[in-house]
Order: sequence, then C-alpha cells, then structure tokens
Amino acid sequence: MSLPPLTPVEARVLGVLIEKAKTTPDAYPLTLNGLAAGCNQKTSREPVMNLTEADIQACLDELRHRALVMESYGASGRVLRYAHNFGKVYGLPAAAVDLLAVLMLRGPQTASELRANCERLHHFADASAVEAYLDELAERADGALAIRLPRQPGAREPRWSHLLCGTPILPAAPVEAERSDLEARVARLEVEVADLRAALARLAPTAEA
Repeated sequence: MSLPPLTPVEARVLGVLIEKAKTTPDAYPLTLNGLAAGCNQKTSREPVMNLTEADIQACLDELRHRALVMESYGASGRVLRYAHNFGKVYGLPAAAVDLLAVLMLRGPQTASELRANCERLHHFADASAVEAYLDELAERADGALAIRLPRQPGAREPRWSHLLCGTPILPAAPVEAERSDLEARVARLEVEVADLRAALARLAPTAEA
C-alpha cells in the first residue's frame, strides 16, 4: 500500500534526520535546535529554506503520528530528541534510504552526482550501482519513489527525482526558450530571403539591358 505524499518541509526534516544519523552520529538523535540548523543550511540544500522551530515542531508532530519520526530524551534525559524511522516504514534498504535522503535535500541529480553526494552516507562502487537502486525505487510494486527525468538539452546523463512529495513539475522553460529562439532565427532568415529576392528583382532589368 502506497503512503500519502510528504510536504516539502516533511521531506526536508526526514532528509536531515537521515543525513545526520550518518554524518554526525554523536549528536544523533537530533534536538529541535539541531534539526532546525540542518534544515536551514545554506550549503548542500536545494532549495534553501528558512524554517522556524515552530514550523519544524508542527512537522515533527505530524511525522510522529505517521510513525516516521520517534521521540526520545537520549542519554541526558533532559532534552527531547528526534530520530527517523523512514526505512522501516517504507520497507527500504539502507542504501535506498540514503539515496532518497540526498534527493530530498539536494533536488534532482544524475546517478554520478548522487554517487558523489552520497559518499558520506553510503559508498557506491560506481554510478551503475546507484542506477540499480534507483531502478528498484522506480519500479516498486507498492508505488514508485523515484523517477528518471527527461534528459536536458546538452546533458550527458538524465537526472533523477524522488516522488515522496508527488510527481515533480518538469521545467518547461528551457524547451520554450529554445523554441522561441528558433522561431526568431527563422523569422530573421525569412526577412533576409525576402530582401535578397527584392534585390535580385531589381537587378534583373539591368541584366537584361
């Protein structure tokens, strides 16, 4: 059974929890303050967000009701901390969880980019290993969680996007811009051809004389 889609904020919170569990294990589970810092990072995030702790707390409450987030007081027993339960809820292996986390945090990427950006979370031998997991995510019987996007003009590799927030809106601007440019070039050529024909017509009587 497929799960309901996440909001962009929920995807960001889960992505940060998955990332920090691997990159800063000593600080994991995360406090609300630590989670806010991870969500609002200016680097390695696309898009960059500016979430308040209230925004994140409301999101955590919803994710906890869906069993995607767990609360604990950690070793200190004083500050409430949060951990993800993403892999268990979605029934995914750790490598697939890490790939989805990087897609949630950084937006659409090629398999090569994902391999490089996942290095601190999971080591993939090569881009084909990444693609094997992505293909599995795209073909899940319980509902696809990843999709291969149409290759962009001039790009060597197609990009991949997660589907946790629903089907992504594909950028149409580059195609429209190319079409407009082509139409403008055709219009210029038509004007030039008309000018040449007019010039030839003016020359024709002279040539006959």
